[in-house]
Amino acid sequence: MRYGCVVAGRFISRPNRFIARVEIDGTEHTVHVKNTGRCKELLVPGCTVYLAVADHPARKTAYDLIGVEKQRPGQPPLCINMDSQAPNEAVGEWLPGSGLFSPQAVIRREVTWGGSRFDFYVEDGGRRAFLEVKGVTLEQDGVAMFPDAPTVRGVKHLHELTAAVEAGYEAYVLFVVQMKEMHQLRPNDVTHPEFGVALRQAAAAGVTVLAVDCVVTPESMMMDKAVPVVL
Repeated sequence: MRYGCVVAGRFISRPNRFIARVEIDGTEHTVHVKNTGRCKELLVPGCTVYLAVADHPARKTAYDLIGVEKQRPGQPPLCINMDSQAPNEAVGEWLPGSGLFSPQAVIRREVTWGGSRFDFYVEDGGRRAFLEVKGVTLEQDGVAMFPDAPTVRGVKHLHELTAAVEAGYEAYVLFVVQMKEMHQLRPNDVTHPEFGVALRQAAAAGVTVLAVDCVVTPESMMMDKAVPVVL
């Protein structure tokens, strides 16, 4: 997936989870943050951020904050996409050629089953499958972790995927790692132990757990290679 016009800026502050103050070419702007997570380890005062120019002239904010350069001691900065809508778009592009299903598979988005609305539903011959996408922006020493904040909704999705398997469907949870250079993905048990428990239970019940990293530039994000999942 690609953005339109993207500019670089310097992060100043985040008054609330929806907006940030960013300096662009010496002028301070209020911008929309396309990720309502905490992202405190990413949005550090003075860091370089990337902003997509909004395509609607009537909007209150002229830019969307979509990416950041994370500084790492002794290493080059790590470019991370932090647009929470980007993973679903990237999966939509990747899924038909992923090898998970045949080229003839019928793929639908945003399908409700039980008490949840899943990101993708796939019919492929006699196969019926639900797939839920989780974007990952948190990393520590080359380990990607999810979630970065407690997610009751995420736990519910895992329980519903487990129920779908019991009802005869295939079920997948796909972690889209919005960066490169990660050697594994783990559940973030410190931040939300209930999610880790639910993920392990889902995997044991037959839910397929996958993680794929992304080639990230300021203007684009494309899914690339599988990342080992360590439960």
